Amino acid sequence: MIIAIDGPAGTGKSTIAKMLAEKLNITFLNSGGFYRTLTMAVLDAGVDYKDEKATLEFCKKQKIEYTKEGHFILNGTDVTAHLHDDRITANTSQVSAIVEIRHLVNDLMREITKSLSIVCEGRDMTTVVFPNAEVKVYLDASAEVRAQRRFDQGVSDMTFEEIKAAIEKRDEMDKNKKEGSLKIAKDALYIDTSNLTIDNVCAIIEKQIS
Repeated sequence: MIIAIDGPAGTGKSTIAKMLAEKLNITFLNSGGFYRTLTMAVLDAGVDYKDEKATLEFCKKQKIEYTKEGHFILNGTDVTAHLHDDRITANTSQVSAIVEIRHLVNDLMREITKSLSIVCEGRDMTTVVFPNAEVKVYLDASAEVRAQRRFDQGVSDMTFEEIKAAIEKRDEMDKNKKEGSLKIAKDALYIDTSNLTIDNVCAIIEKQIS
């Protein structure tokens, strides 16, 4: 079974997907983590991601493994703890906007799901990666609410206003990507999480599954 969840940053996709995976005893697959892992590799190596050909060739040489516990292993090193560092967050959209890299990551994810039931979340899970998923969900929330959530997490050195501006900029980029842009699938369950708790959202999705 594949449960696919889409939506902009800060809507609770990762938290909700993890909770659902735990409740259903299936694997949580974080699509954004693949792009963040590649972005880390690109930045650490000093590759200019504006050179799409060079970036693609570099990314093809990287070995990414994904554990059942949801950890990302880059060339033998667990990088999970650093994937939400500000420098990674600020550059992931640019790297993930490269069409060929999206194809590379999509192939990796599809390979993983051949032998596993999963809950996956991202920007184009329901529209591009897993269009035939048994359950499709689109989570949304206002930019103000999403910025406040990230600010409250205490994982960023930015101010609330800076976080909000970064989220709005990222939304614009995600909605206008050449491929894999942020869209609401026609058959997806739309949920505005602005005034809902995590438990509320999970309960709504679980009803959809049953």
